[in-house]
Amino acid sequence: MVGPKRIIDNLSFAVDAGETLALAGSNGSGKTTTLRCLLGTMRPTSGRALIAGSPFSPRNSTRVGYLPEERGLYRKERVLDVMSYFGHLKGLDRVRARKEAVSYLERVGLGDKQRSRLDKLSGGQHQKVQLGIAIMNEPHLLVLDEPTKGLDPINRQLLMDLVVECQARGSGVILVTHHMEEIERLCQRALVLRDGVAKAHGTIAEIQAAFGSRRILVRSADVISESTTFSVESRQGDLYRLIPRSGAPDRDILSELVATGSRVARFEPQKTSMQEIFVRLYSEDAA
Repeated sequence: MVGPKRIIDNLSFAVDAGETLALAGSNGSGKTTTLRCLLGTMRPTSGRALIAGSPFSPRNSTRVGYLPEERGLYRKERVLDVMSYFGHLKGLDRVRARKEAVSYLERVGLGDKQRSRLDKLSGGQHQKVQLGIAIMNEPHLLVLDEPTKGLDPINRQLLMDLVVECQARGSGVILVTHHMEEIERLCQRALVLRDGVAKAHGTIAEIQAAFGSRRILVRSADVISESTTFSVESRQGDLYRLIPRSGAPDRDILSELVATGSRVARFEPQKTSMQEIFVRLYSEDAA
């Protein structure tokens, strides 16, 4: 709580090793406060925020990698020196820290920027340097706050590949993002906050099943009319979007289409996107 206002209310979640959890919500939903409590920069008035069973402290800081939304490195220093310095702070000896920094910079296309000052880099290049610092000691927990902010599509893909590699090594990852497609591609579970309350929490499939509406895309040269098993939500030429009625199985809908003489060239069940679910959750609460 901050004064009389409750910022986070009855929030509980865990991140397992090798798992990526999305933390989503609009501005002011409580994401930053949650991270601050987890990382020890803010003390909760009740409840516990634990990393590997203990509250965050300088003693276990080397087990955590953190990429803040705002860049905060020494802008007048050289890229390689800054990365080596932070690598040493994270427990690597100086030789290994420098070696890891050089390897990472080559990997992300910044090998020629090793001796450049940070204030001479573009925003996207600075973001990649800061990510390298967050992951160079292979942390047990990696916290990424809007990691693809300011990146072009190619570098967004590169960053997502790096996150997948960290996950494969066993790091637990908390990903704060407004990009719902990143959640669907990278995350096993998600938590959607609104006004400090978890409005959705579970695996991506569980959230889609609980909050989404099934759709089926059907391509047919014949006119498809509504029936007892489905309604027609929309039509564009020969492409129909059907909504099953009362939980009708996909196979029953396909069997009915064929039985009524529809020549079906495409039958594609679709999951509701996280983007649709996010908009729905916020729209319903606003209403």
